[in-house]
Amino acid sequence: MEALKAAGWSPYASPALEIIPHAVAPLRRPPAAILLTSGQAIAAARDAFSADLPVYAVGDRTAARAKNAGFKTVFSAGGDARALAALVISHLGPTKGTLLLLSGAGQGMSLASQLRQVGFAVVRRVAYRAHPVRYIAPDVQQALAEGLVHYTLFFSAESAKSWISALPAALRAQATQTTALVMSDAAAEVAKKAGWQTTRVAPHPNAADLLGLLGTRVQGEPK
Repeated sequence: MEALKAAGWSPYASPALEIIPHAVAPLRRPPAAILLTSGQAIAAARDAFSADLPVYAVGDRTAARAKNAGFKTVFSAGGDARALAALVISHLGPTKGTLLLLSGAGQGMSLASQLRQVGFAVVRRVAYRAHPVRYIAPDVQQALAEGLVHYTLFFSAESAKSWISALPAALRAQATQTTALVMSDAAAEVAKKAGWQTTRVAPHPNAADLLGLLGTRVQGEPK
C-alpha cells in the first residue's frame, strides 16, 4: 500500500483470504534450513525455530519479513516455487541435512516433490490456513460502484478466485471493466474466465514486478 501511495496512486485494500496461523512443533533435530513459500509462514518459523537457522524465501517481500522477524541469514529466490527450488539446489546439497518447508495447507507439495527427486530430505509442515473471504469491504464496493477503481491487482490465482467469488453480482460489470494486473498466468486465466477483458502479467512472479506494471502515476491519469 505504501509503495503505491508513494508512486501517486490511491489504493484500496481488499483482502481476498483470511489467514489462520497454525503452530508448528519443533523437529527432533534442527533442520539444515527453513524454506518459506509465503510470508504468512514466518510467525510459525519464528515461534518454533532458532533465528540462527538459514532461511530460503520465495521472494523479496517474504525475505524482508523474515529478516524483520529476526532471522539472521536469509536468501531470496526473487520469484516463485521453481526459483526457490533452484536456489536451494544451488546452495545446499542433500547431505547437509533435512529441509523444513513451511507452507499453507494444501500448498508446497510440488516444491517438496521437486527437491526430493534430487535427493533432499524434506519435511513439510502446515504453518497457516487460508480461507476465502465472504465479503468485500464496503469502501471497496462503493469505489467500484462509483467507477473509481481502474486497476485490480491479484497476487495469486487462489486470491483471485476468492475475491471474485466474494464480489457481489451487482458489481461484477464494474470490476471486470478494470485492468487486471496479475503475478502469474494462472491468475490471469482466473480473471479472464470471470470476464476481465484486459489482463497484464508481471514479467517475473514477484511483487516489485507486479507493481512495476503500474509505474508512477502521471498527474491527470485515473487513480
